[in-house]
Amino acid sequence: MAKTVLVVDDDPTQRRLIQAVLEREGFAVAHAESGDQAISRLAAGGAADVVLLDLVMPGISGQDTLAEMRARGFNQPVIVVTATGGIDTVVQAMQAGAIDFFVKPAAPERIIVSIRNALSMGALKGEVDRLKKHTSGRTTFEDLIGSSPAMTMVKRMGERAAKSTIPILITGESGVGKEVIARAVHGSSDRAGKPFVAVNCGAIPENLVESILFGHEKGSFTGATDKHLGKFQEANGGTLFLDEVGELPLDVQVKLLRALQESEIDPIGSKRSIKVDVRIVSATNRDLSQAVAEGRFREDLYYRLNVFPIEAPSLRERKEDIPALVDCFVRRFNVEEGKSVVGAAPETLACLTAFDWPGNVRQLENAVYRAIVLADAPYLQPHDFPAISGIAAPPPEALPSAPMPVPSAAELAAGLPQADTPVRILDHKGHIRPLEEIERDLIQHAIEVYAGHMSEVARRLGIGRSTLYRKVRENGLEGLIKGSEEAAA
Repeated sequence: MAKTVLVVDDDPTQRRLIQAVLEREGFAVAHAESGDQAISRLAAGGAADVVLLDLVMPGISGQDTLAEMRARGFNQPVIVVTATGGIDTVVQAMQAGAIDFFVKPAAPERIIVSIRNALSMGALKGEVDRLKKHTSGRTTFEDLIGSSPAMTMVKRMGERAAKSTIPILITGESGVGKEVIARAVHGSSDRAGKPFVAVNCGAIPENLVESILFGHEKGSFTGATDKHLGKFQEANGGTLFLDEVGELPLDVQVKLLRALQESEIDPIGSKRSIKVDVRIVSATNRDLSQAVAEGRFREDLYYRLNVFPIEAPSLRERKEDIPALVDCFVRRFNVEEGKSVVGAAPETLACLTAFDWPGNVRQLENAVYRAIVLADAPYLQPHDFPAISGIAAPPPEALPSAPMPVPSAAELAAGLPQADTPVRILDHKGHIRPLEEIERDLIQHAIEVYAGHMSEVARRLGIGRSTLYRKVRENGLEGLIKGSEEAAA
């Protein structure tokens, strides 16, 4: 999904210039002529991943606009733009919450770098907030990605169930995110912040299931060299999530039923029962009613667990959520891998949305992870998902031919014949090069041809000396001037 930049500036020419720069880099652009208009747009839910804010505007100033945004809880990264403001003004803006600033007119590269840094900072902050919620047990249904009808129903039912202590059974295919829903139930309940203990019942050796769930006393069996509390006591006061609960052995199902009915457990080797205050949320990707009919799961335990069932939809049933999920995974893996991928190209999203995803959200997450690691472009392309799109990555591009030699000042003075060395207009793919690159190459070429004599360079280019020196600074060509002067000497 293309990131949206909200440009707040009363100068329409400035807005159009910035829009041209941003759209060329794949960003979507929204406009606001004043601070009031910007705040109204944000309040109405208008998309804005980054805000470019002019400090000097008629009506409400940029400083006041920024203060109002923060007061209303709009936390988008803000980059302030100024033409006349002094350092004190910029410092005040940064203290008010802006993360960067630049002075008009700014080079396109400076604008793009600033915006990408802002997006990276926003992604980093979001990932830190997510991890804090995850580790503290405060993930809520607002943190679940997706607004499809299927996910909306899951959120609505989960929020209602979270307000009570009713046992919940989450069903659905493998990889749909059943544990994420369980964490949201815990974080939305009055047990938020208390322990959340997840147990994969299908991954525990059968002879250790009872010990791991209910604990054991020292010396209660061979190898029990220490006392072990067990998952029920670890989750005391909080929530115990039993994933793949249908894999529990029948003898352990009896003890689990007692723990649910009496709120007490019997650790192996213990002489007395221990009271526990635990909410049970269980999950399975199997049909437990069929397991009951086949005698592999206790009927009484099934009815005790299945008091409030929640069906987690498969990803193919909520394909409209795929763009939001991709965007979420891109932000997360950018932070983990130190990458700066902006998002997925439209044709990539179309390809991902058309796929059936038998592995559901987990498969999509892993596919995006691989694509982020291998991606070289700002936007993920279809060939970054070869198993999904069937498109292989293109071969490495051939290196552009070496530039033709530039004649020296001595050769020019002697009037020796020279090869024509025009500045390239097309890139090596045959496309028109950006105007800024052509201008930079032309200035560089002129400085080299006229051996750093800036008056002659300015005259030949038809611009003033002050304009020429400004463009030299913007394009980082100061060292070229010095080098040409030394060569001429």
